[in-house]
Amino acid sequence: MTDFDYDLIIIGSGPSGRTAAIQAAKLKRRVLVIDRKDRLGGVSVHTGTIPSKTLRETVLNLTGWRERSFYGRSYRVKDTIKAEDLKARLHMTLDHEVDVLEHQFNRNHVDTLAGLAHFVGPNAVEVETEAGDTTIVTSEKFLIATGTRTYRPDYVPFNGTTVVDGDEFLEMAEIPRSLIVVGAGVIGVEYATMFAALDVRVTLVEPRETFLDFIDRTLIQEFTHQIRENGVDLRLGSAIEAIEDEGEHIEVTLENGRHVRGEMLLFAAGRMGNTEKLNLKAVGLETDHRGRLSVKRSTYQTDVPYIYATGDVIGHPSLASTSLQQGRVAACHAMEVPTVPESPWYPYGIYSVPEMSTCGMSEEELKQRGVPYEVGIARFRETSRGHIMGLEHGMLKMLFSLKTRRVLGVQIVGEGATELIHIAQAVLNLQGTVDYFVQNTFNYPTLAEAYKIAGLDAFNRMPIPDEYKMMAAPKDAADKSGKSAKADASGATETAAE
Repeated sequence: MTDFDYDLIIIGSGPSGRTAAIQAAKLKRRVLVIDRKDRLGGVSVHTGTIPSKTLRETVLNLTGWRERSFYGRSYRVKDTIKAEDLKARLHMTLDHEVDVLEHQFNRNHVDTLAGLAHFVGPNAVEVETEAGDTTIVTSEKFLIATGTRTYRPDYVPFNGTTVVDGDEFLEMAEIPRSLIVVGAGVIGVEYATMFAALDVRVTLVEPRETFLDFIDRTLIQEFTHQIRENGVDLRLGSAIEAIEDEGEHIEVTLENGRHVRGEMLLFAAGRMGNTEKLNLKAVGLETDHRGRLSVKRSTYQTDVPYIYATGDVIGHPSLASTSLQQGRVAACHAMEVPTVPESPWYPYGIYSVPEMSTCGMSEEELKQRGVPYEVGIARFRETSRGHIMGLEHGMLKMLFSLKTRRVLGVQIVGEGATELIHIAQAVLNLQGTVDYFVQNTFNYPTLAEAYKIAGLDAFNRMPIPDEYKMMAAPKDAADKSGKSAKADASGATETAAE
């Protein structure tokens, strides 16, 4: 057997690289994490998930956004909010994240190396440090967890100050009075709605007629109404003809002839896999047109069995949450340790203002599959906790199978959506039915009570199950019928889609 320097080399220290390293180290294997930055954490910690969510929380706190329904739209916690105010909390959070990660690696004896890695042949990578030194390290297995970078097309006049990408946006010198956001994907929508909460005049431009197409349309309609009410000018269905830097302002010309002006432009239309410098040809790997790698989703192996890939570099769903799980599964498989298959239902969270989160199937998917279903809806304003919090908006929507009564999907828009969704996730994965929400007690007053309201909303329109009829019937009638009052468990083996 060839003597390698390591059992597993991981390129990238984002969520999936982090969990893979710790999992392999827990299995007493020799692990090395290579990252091109001198600070660990990857895009997620430094320019992606953590910074954007920290920025959102800072904006909502300093503006007093959550209290405006009581005290009026002019209410502020801090009268003048500057870019430095936003960055102060941001840097504190990032420093803490890096400190925790470094501590985890040290505690689990994970080696780290700062530098740019590329393959030089089977089982070997060369790492070039910022000082210009190079070193070659070998390993039996590899994991590519390099994430993505912002897509920067030639027609956009990026200048790092008034025309920026998602990474540069966090380093703004001052908050603009008007902002143009190009691209109504998750990143664009999150930043557009955050800055609208800062009372910045925001125009969100999306060439397609629709946006966030993986989200239930009812939820998007509710969301669109709210963000327009919050001041976002949403321009859908017209491609961009030109972007010009006029010095004092940025001007965007749309194909429909309309013009949009703003002090700053954020281009957030797509990301590319960070693979171009890995020299993948040296190990016989190729990427798609977006620089992403294809893998077996059960093991995360690429076409080269000893090389794995996880996280955003393999494409959908490109979530930090799913990346954490992918890294653990890949490490276990690489180290030949059995692991439990991943859950089929995971939550999707969008940290916009308001938040959105979904789990399971949308109403459009159910219609496409021809699945008979019923809908239950609850408004946050119907709950006592919603009154206490002053919530004027917010909705929870649940979809149930008419055949098995099982939960098929849940969509939430409004305060706390990304936390509330985990109740739905648990019931989905445990194959629970509408009866769970009807029969169980929820803390009062809570927003989670919306599950009970939505459950009852659907329950009252669904056929009454035989076991309910038997429980309501006199005992002698039940005996004569020869039927058992027990619930029919035959549906337990049916798929959720049925």
